[in-house]
Amino acid sequence: MDRGVRDASGDRGEPAHRRFQRWRRALLATLVTVAVVAPLSAAARPEIPSPPPATLPKPTAATLDEIYAANSANAAEAARAAAAHGDTHRAAADRELAAPTHRLLIFDGRGPGRAAEVFGDLAHADHVAVLVPGSDTSLDTYDRFRATAAALRRQLTATAAHGTRTAVVAWLGYRTPDTLSTTVLTTDRADEAVPHLRRFIRQLQGVVGRATTVSLVCHSYGTVVCARAAAHLDIDDLALIGSPGTGADTASALHTPARIWAARGEDDWVGEVPHVRTDLFGVTVGFGTDPMSPAFGAHVFAAGKGGHSDYFSPGSVSLINLARIVLGDPAEVTRD
Repeated sequence: MDRGVRDASGDRGEPAHRRFQRWRRALLATLVTVAVVAPLSAAARPEIPSPPPATLPKPTAATLDEIYAANSANAAEAARAAAAHGDTHRAAADRELAAPTHRLLIFDGRGPGRAAEVFGDLAHADHVAVLVPGSDTSLDTYDRFRATAAALRRQLTATAAHGTRTAVVAWLGYRTPDTLSTTVLTTDRADEAVPHLRRFIRQLQGVVGRATTVSLVCHSYGTVVCARAAAHLDIDDLALIGSPGTGADTASALHTPARIWAARGEDDWVGEVPHVRTDLFGVTVGFGTDPMSPAFGAHVFAAGKGGHSDYFSPGSVSLINLARIVLGDPAEVTRD
């Protein structure tokens, strides 16, 4: 949000019901705008042809190498299909993922694409973090998502006690909404993602075993996905960063035994988003209670001065605290 939005929201003398009405009108204006812009932007690029995903064995510690090889071969085939279609950018992205240095648990090159990549030795990890991204994440923008996973893995390695083994999984397992679209204001894409995330976590548990801790680290719209899936996830910690809201009024409404954490950087524009949930033309818009608020009831931790894309910056307060959460060291997490 820009300075004008912040100034408008700072009138403490305005009655609460009028502020709510103003935010409601702003949401309506946003919907009208994206209803016009989104179809035009979506029409600018056709679906990218790609082979169907590879047939994979049941994920276990013993089958990981076979899974990685099959997905690598499928990504190489997808790269050839994209190149033949004339999409050199996607072809390059698929070709990069096909390299043997990328260990893919999931790959689907069709449309915006899906992938899940492993950083570290998953089969022998003591602690695993699964990253869930927000809007505008696809195979075309995968590099920036991959960079966050790599940064977290490096921080885990630097923070963990000697002999502690860690792994990070970058899970792009759903069709994320576009920022300029009506879908980014509703839970529709999150609801579509929920069964995929639940199935993935179940399969992951079959690889790592019960002794390994599993944490979900969810960013922006990804926090909506994680919150809606949480009730049926066998996880130890759930970290919500840069969240616009989860669709739930309280942490207890997520119905999970996992520790629930929340953080927001001081310069994150999401802090200016109205945390409301309202019905417009029969569609529920917005995500309700701010996870940072005492009313929500999460463990709020320090994220420093960063913005919406800075939570995984090397050496940042947020990244250090995320590593401590994943390593199961809540007493070491610094609080706001």
